[in-house]
Amino acid sequence: MELGGGTGVLSWFAAAKADRVWCVEMNPELVTESRRLLAKNSHAHKVEVVHANAFEYLPPEPVDVMICDMIHVAMLREKQVEMVASFRRRYLERFGGPLPVMVPTAVLMAVQPLQQSHDFHGFQAPVIQVQELTGNLPGTLEMAAPTLYCTLDFEQSNSLDIAWDGSFLIHRNGTVNALRFITKNILAIVAKTSSDINWLNRYLTFPLAQPVSVRAGDVLHARFSYRAAGPLSSLADTLEVDVLRSADIIAINREAGNVGRMRGFVAAQTGSNRKIHAAGSSI
Repeated sequence: MELGGGTGVLSWFAAAKADRVWCVEMNPELVTESRRLLAKNSHAHKVEVVHANAFEYLPPEPVDVMICDMIHVAMLREKQVEMVASFRRRYLERFGGPLPVMVPTAVLMAVQPLQQSHDFHGFQAPVIQVQELTGNLPGTLEMAAPTLYCTLDFEQSNSLDIAWDGSFLIHRNGTVNALRFITKNILAIVAKTSSDINWLNRYLTFPLAQPVSVRAGDVLHARFSYRAAGPLSSLADTLEVDVLRSADIIAINREAGNVGRMRGFVAAQTGSNRKIHAAGSSI
């Protein structure tokens, strides 16, 4: 079963292996188009294109695999999380377990600070940008390694509310003026090889309202929150960053070291006193 089948292309690939496929699509124009395109290809007789709301429709019998490709970077805009949750609940109510294999089975989301040029032939426009996966374009500098901020396992229940409060270790001097969001979809886990089959969405970069200057060794603290399927602005409006300077980190570490040594000294003295006290008591 495919939820939100669109042109029917994924249902067609599924039909190459499956005995029967239900392709569920709500848009009447796409229903017509998917039926037209499928008719031009082999295995079309195995695919039933169903004009229905995927939040309401269930197949007439249990299925082995459920495909849902309503995915956007950071799980924004598209209703993947909500759709899978709805399907799981309704499927279990009607058929009981086990649930079918979910494709994708999980999503990993990461974030990375950038120094990003927003110069468009002389026109300065700090806007949200889609970036290809072929490598950094001129004007894009990675200021720290990507950090995983959320994992969604579609075999389990997931919250629609996503938030992160974390830090990056900056590895070059410059200005952090954007955050890149990375979304990796795990299509399947291959147990025999302890590997996975996955694909990446194109990157999405969000400009910061207040860019910050950084130096190698600084720690960049970032935080954001949003709701899955929300508009891009729901994430953009919550982005905040601040910097802990490397010199301050060294000072804090030194202070922590001094405090640690003092605590060790006190603990040692307290331990000695306890031994003396115990000896006196026994006498």
